[in-house]
Amino acid sequence: MIKLNAKIRKETGRKVRTLKNLGRIPAVVYGHQIKNVLLDLDEKEFKKVFKSAGESSLIELDVEGEKEKRPVLVHDMQKDPVTDKVIHVDFFQTSLKEEVEVKVALVFEGTSLAVKELGGTLVKNISELEVKALPQNLPHEIRVSIDSLNTFEDHILIKDLILSKDVKISANPDEIVASVSAPAKVEEELAKEIEEKVEDVEKVEKEKKTEEIVEEEKPVEEKK
Repeated sequence: MIKLNAKIRKETGRKVRTLKNLGRIPAVVYGHQIKNVLLDLDEKEFKKVFKSAGESSLIELDVEGEKEKRPVLVHDMQKDPVTDKVIHVDFFQTSLKEEVEVKVALVFEGTSLAVKELGGTLVKNISELEVKALPQNLPHEIRVSIDSLNTFEDHILIKDLILSKDVKISANPDEIVASVSAPAKVEEELAKEIEEKVEDVEKVEKEKKTEEIVEEEKPVEEKK
């Protein structure tokens, strides 16, 4: 389990800005039947830990002054819209005896002959999956090998993914995770779009000419 140090935070409101200027990140930890605790983290240490743990791996939160370490998951992060820096972190403290549901990213690896030799395009239908497991059994990521995609008829299904028996997936096992589309299909789609646009223009022009003819054929009202 990845370890992260934290301190009890007393600063709230506008005073939190002081922490940010000192390279600290305000945070909070909460959970079922657990009192919320305000924390502050070292920015560099948190970034390093989050890079390894993400939102699906358990973190051992070592809070200064507490004897027992807290098993937590990163539940939410707030970022500055301009600098993209993390400005607040929410931790969810879990029970090691209760299963939790989290979304885990899919990582595609390997070489597809349909892409490399046939010029196809890899289509990733799913980028993450929601899994259920005990916190200590949660995977950091799910690796997907695309080596089996040799033709445009081949595809990878959810049931083809290799997962620990301790990890459950509620999604349809026959749902397609990845496949390869043929170059011709891309060209056909583009040609179809162009054809539809041309037909729309011709339709507008035809309606316009019809209106002009009708206007010309209208009898001129006689002067009284």
